[in-house]
Amino acid sequence: MKRLLIILAYIWMIASPDLKAQNTPLKMEAVNFSQVEIQDKFWKPFMNKVSTVTLPVFIDQMEVKTPRIRNFEKVAAKKGEKHEGIYWDDSDVYKALEAIAYSLKNRPDAALEKKADEWIDKIAASQQPDGYLNTFFTLSGLENRWTGMEKHEDYCAGHLIEAAIAYYNTTGKRKFLYVAIRLADHIDNTFRQKNVHWISGHQEIELALVKLYHITANRKYLDLADWYLQQRGHGYGKGEIWDVWKSPEYCQDKVPVKEQRKITGHAVRAMYLYTGAADVGAAKNDDGYMDAMKAVWEDVVYRNMYITGGIGSSRSNEGFSADYDLPNENAYCETCASVGMVFWNQRMNLLTGNAKYIDVLERSLYNGALDGISLSGDRFFYGNPLSCNGGYSRSEWFGCACCPANIARLVESIGNYIYAKTNDAVYVNLFIGSSASLSLQNKKIKITQTTNYPWDGDVQITVSPEKQTKFGMYVRIPGWAQNQPVPGDTYSFTDTDASTFTLLVNGMPEKYKFVNGYALIHRTWKKGDIIKLGLPMPVRRVMAIDKVKENLNSVALQRGPLVYCFEHPDNGAQNMNILLPDHVKMDAEFSPTLLNGVVVLKGNAPVLSVSSDGLKVSTETKPVVAIPYYSWANRAKGPMKVWVPCKIMDVTIIH
Repeated sequence: MKRLLIILAYIWMIASPDLKAQNTPLKMEAVNFSQVEIQDKFWKPFMNKVSTVTLPVFIDQMEVKTPRIRNFEKVAAKKGEKHEGIYWDDSDVYKALEAIAYSLKNRPDAALEKKADEWIDKIAASQQPDGYLNTFFTLSGLENRWTGMEKHEDYCAGHLIEAAIAYYNTTGKRKFLYVAIRLADHIDNTFRQKNVHWISGHQEIELALVKLYHITANRKYLDLADWYLQQRGHGYGKGEIWDVWKSPEYCQDKVPVKEQRKITGHAVRAMYLYTGAADVGAAKNDDGYMDAMKAVWEDVVYRNMYITGGIGSSRSNEGFSADYDLPNENAYCETCASVGMVFWNQRMNLLTGNAKYIDVLERSLYNGALDGISLSGDRFFYGNPLSCNGGYSRSEWFGCACCPANIARLVESIGNYIYAKTNDAVYVNLFIGSSASLSLQNKKIKITQTTNYPWDGDVQITVSPEKQTKFGMYVRIPGWAQNQPVPGDTYSFTDTDASTFTLLVNGMPEKYKFVNGYALIHRTWKKGDIIKLGLPMPVRRVMAIDKVKENLNSVALQRGPLVYCFEHPDNGAQNMNILLPDHVKMDAEFSPTLLNGVVVLKGNAPVLSVSSDGLKVSTETKPVVAIPYYSWANRAKGPMKVWVPCKIMDVTIIH
């Protein structure tokens, strides 16, 4: 009877899809993907490819080629069978389910939903009576659960919680969400006790618990997320995580989170941790977390980020090394880290209302993250270098398969990042063809975007409130449209572009205020009002400061939000010998048949060559082509580079 009452209480608590935590002092609230329809010419094909190609790959990998689903079946069978695979493999199932949840919203599929329900049934059957759920420890010996901080139990739990919330938001089905709640309650009952301490070896649980708090309105999940954050920096991990990785910096455990000012260690763990910290800081209006996150963000973006928005240059720790240590060919730049940059920068934007965080989000999204999945949808990058001599290519799968599902769930959930709102304003953060239905001041409002972004900068935003309503429309003006490629001084354009953006309402110039990177239009809106934004998209050259030694006397090309690279199929054997002195002009041209349709940059540039006897070096002006960075490695294996020397003295000649 007691168990029945608990279940009924949970059902009552989550009965409404719109149930939210009350009085949360968020600066802004993201408009959820479930309220957004995507019609975008750029993103919709990627989403369809994930739905029709990538997700079937995941199902095959989870059910046939690897033992991930089989482990859940073994737990439910209770026959004493052994676990197969790696101890964090459960997380890949959960991330795949999260991607499936988003896909079902974007492209309803009864067969795919049935498959998801089958997996969820097997997961639910694996849950222990006290709420614990992890196939590795259940099959290997429950007496060992919660004894190894580096065993990713709460990392897996976090991904389960995220997947369950996404599936509930799409389908309204509560079974998976109830599993997540029971697991979160088990963790809360296990750890948030007097004199109990725990460091999560791989952060993720923190941000997931805040999501659970928002969907259930149960504050204990927010408090548990805060408890996890407060455990770090007090030496509790010594003898566990520190012995594994030799340093508390590896998993951001050197000092308490609120005192952290420098980025250290594993990049993905850091991104998940700081996303959770920003979430808790916003929900609790905690200046300690807010101040720490702003300082760490500056350290990441100002001194430790690639022009692609990638982070984590070092392969040895899959993360950060020294400031400005940004090698190109040896760049690690894990796909998951760029996905994490999208998560964290969204939360920083919601925390502060500043568009500079969306500038970084956009850079990571269109370049460092999107590079992680092939145009065919069935090949993946784990690391994302900025230069390659020809030996690097995409893979079908990985032993540690975190990246494929991570980029898939990001692509399918792109609707989460386009719009945000406050009580009296709407924010347009990304320029993606879409429509959003939201409520503002208890009035329904529909926002529709039409655009060919990122190929051109023309954006039409139609505002349609159900009745005339006065509110603010914040339209982001990207930093790259204001002569600043990236916040900070590590990267800058080599020249100043005099062209500027245009902003019209119903065909006429409109007064606006420039606020934190947004053009704020405050007026009484009526159905069918049209905002037209025009962003100039010249081809720009980017240079790095001298502290980035790898890029001395070199430039990278950027157009709009896209970073470009030179790849061998377009330039042949000369690819690595191209020079880009100041006088070389690169023109943008749309190529509809190349790489699923891309804007390429074409020009005539000096190309170095060596005489047959190897004694003379000469240059010859030849046609050269650059393609968007995200689209490389989709043809034959061969050389690629983002940064191109401006002078002969800075070239390593390939012949």
